Amino acid sequence: MRLKNQCALITGGARGIGRAIAEHYAREGAWVAVADLDGEAAQSAARAIEADGGTAMALAMDVTNEEAVNDGVAAIVREWGKLDIALANAGIQHIDPVDKLAYADWQKVIDVHLGGAFLVTRAALQQMYANGGGTMLYMGSVHSLEASPLKAPYVSAKHGMLGLCRAVAKEGAEHGVRSNIICPGFVRTPLVDKQIPEQARELGISEEEVISRVMLKNTVNGQFTTVDDVAELAVHLAAFPSAALTGQSVVVSHGWHMQ
Repeated sequence: MRLKNQCALITGGARGIGRAIAEHYAREGAWVAVADLDGEAAQSAARAIEADGGTAMALAMDVTNEEAVNDGVAAIVREWGKLDIALANAGIQHIDPVDKLAYADWQKVIDVHLGGAFLVTRAALQQMYANGGGTMLYMGSVHSLEASPLKAPYVSAKHGMLGLCRAVAKEGAEHGVRSNIICPGFVRTPLVDKQIPEQARELGISEEEVISRVMLKNTVNGQFTTVDDVAELAVHLAAFPSAALTGQSVVVSHGWHMQ
């Protein structure tokens, strides 16, 4: 087991990519705190992990709420005595061209992705520094490295998370903390399924064309990245044994954006 007795926090962990990572971490021996805005969904995910033989706890957490994030991290430390791994994964999406984008919609996306990542990072680092080290991970995107139309808040937030990851790698090194960002391509989650008709309307094309001409156009084989693909990378980054791998953006995208 690559993560035996490691304590991990995953925000946005009740469904989609976050849940797949939570389940994979548990199978690799980690004790997993599943944090989500939907507390009932977090409970359901934690119960499923435990039914499969893992160790988990559920946290109702709004990552834009400073008190909720601090209280959640404190609860993990009370329960398990430490925090070894934190993954800032919570996210939302909004589709609009910049000239029609409401500031409130811009701010909401930025707050969840980038503001939430900051709050989780700060709370986690305080515990990791006190405990002699740890691993900070971020759920970025290919959009941490390039842009697509209609997604300015998301692209901006994901670029910002890349910067935060690199800053943490620099600051955390002397405290034994590594920091890396996962950059998936399109993964067929409910968040992506919601985007398909939205983009079809905005671009004036069919949903099938959104998939083939927009989402998968730049992959090498026209396939969506899977939650299992991303989860395997998240385990590898959490288990990596040294600071030789820190401050890096790792793309998992069927060849979209080769670097």
